[in-house]
Amino acid sequence: MVKTVSYEHQNTYELLYPITDQTENIWVCFHGLGYLATYFKRYFTKLDSQKNAVIVLQAPSKFYIDKGFKNVGACWLTRVDTAQEMQNNLAYINHVLRQERVLEDPRLVLFGYSQGVSIATRFLAQHTQPIKALIMHSGSIPAELDEQTAKHFKKHCDRFIHIVGLRDEYLNDEVVAIEKKKLEMLFGTACEIHTPDITHEVAVSLLEEIAQTL
Repeated sequence: MVKTVSYEHQNTYELLYPITDQTENIWVCFHGLGYLATYFKRYFTKLDSQKNAVIVLQAPSKFYIDKGFKNVGACWLTRVDTAQEMQNNLAYINHVLRQERVLEDPRLVLFGYSQGVSIATRFLAQHTQPIKALIMHSGSIPAELDEQTAKHFKKHCDRFIHIVGLRDEYLNDEVVAIEKKKLEMLFGTACEIHTPDITHEVAVSLLEEIAQTL
């Protein structure tokens, strides 16, 4: 017999650049599988700190990523209890944004990398306030997002950006076809597509260019 219990949980997050009256973009960043927020934040250190505030969220489930049990990474969720774990993630994200007093701020820029794409898009799917942009980098869009989600996205987000490396080692023809279909269904022609000549890695220079156009 499987039973469920609710309990209080604590988690960390990183604030790279603080939010000020001069801030134009508030980046909310979701790292990929095996990362930690404290290391993932290095990809945003060259953004203009006067215009860009950066909040790097921390996935809750930590694990050793090497056989020597020295290096630690984290995971947002798995195929086990996915819906329940996502509700936990949403509660965490909403609490962070409330604590930073930006939950209803229209300057929000959601950035998801790899596994973080599934978290960023699912967060936006339930977010009821307008945001500035959704940036999806080298990750899969959740299969449950549908035409109703598409309407919600277009109502609550001004700009959609998709980034995937031409040499991404996790891609094949089948994956590319599936993701292309999802993008067309959710965003139509409203999504900006970037295909830098990189592997499965963060396109730092491209993000810096995009930040200047937000």
